[in-house]
Amino acid sequence: MLEYLSTAIRAAIEAGEAIMRIYDGDAAGMEIEHKADNSPLTLADRKAHSIITEHLAKTPFPILSEEGRHAPYAERSRWDKLWVVDPLDGTKEFIRHNGEFTVNIALVENGTPRTGVIYVPATRTLYYGDDTAGAWRVKTVPQGVTLLSDIEAGAERLPRKKEKAARAYTVVASRSHLSPETAACIRELEARYGRVETRSAGSSLKFCLVAEGTADFYPRLAPTMEWDTAAGDAILRAAGGTVTDKDSHRPLTYNKPDLYNPFFEATAPEV
Repeated sequence: MLEYLSTAIRAAIEAGEAIMRIYDGDAAGMEIEHKADNSPLTLADRKAHSIITEHLAKTPFPILSEEGRHAPYAERSRWDKLWVVDPLDGTKEFIRHNGEFTVNIALVENGTPRTGVIYVPATRTLYYGDDTAGAWRVKTVPQGVTLLSDIEAGAERLPRKKEKAARAYTVVASRSHLSPETAACIRELEARYGRVETRSAGSSLKFCLVAEGTADFYPRLAPTMEWDTAAGDAILRAAGGTVTDKDSHRPLTYNKPDLYNPFFEATAPEV
């Protein structure tokens, strides 16, 4: 899958640039529609989707995007490889203007996320991972740079080496979706570990914190869709961490008949 990583990175960065032009622009670009499930949709979602699909359409693989057509499973079941895309993950964070939104692109093979790209437009931070090349972070992508070959020199491997003893066991939770079940899980961890620090983050940034080793655990005990998690899952797996079904403890799978994920737990790699 490594040969397609550069395509995904370029698509994510260019989509992020379009998102930021709207984010930093006038209020007209922030006009909000609502989809059938009452989740918000902005011009930035649509612009990012258009840019990403233009890039990914040049590859041999079909695209499953939050903002695109969702093919029926009878058709999708024949796809052994596909792109799973969230053009703007964290639309609520985008609307709130807190910078905690991302562009998510993953390449999935036979249900397993093999390659993942997460781009944070507000900070120009890039996370990417591949099951043959490991996981990496570029803290600040230089302006105008979109090619992997020009980015690699500034990349640092994940997880980052550090002294875990210097901090408490750290749980990362959703800024917008902290469910009662998640709160109960945190209380259980406090009983097990004593002092537990909780960090809030929007969008797929939670996976990034766990892949870095900045956080130890991300329990998601509230609904998510495959495009919310595929890129972060790929990056965390590439870093040596795990994303597992809370009940079965098996890795998450993708391109299922039902595109909802089960409740899951993301665990940091050893550092």
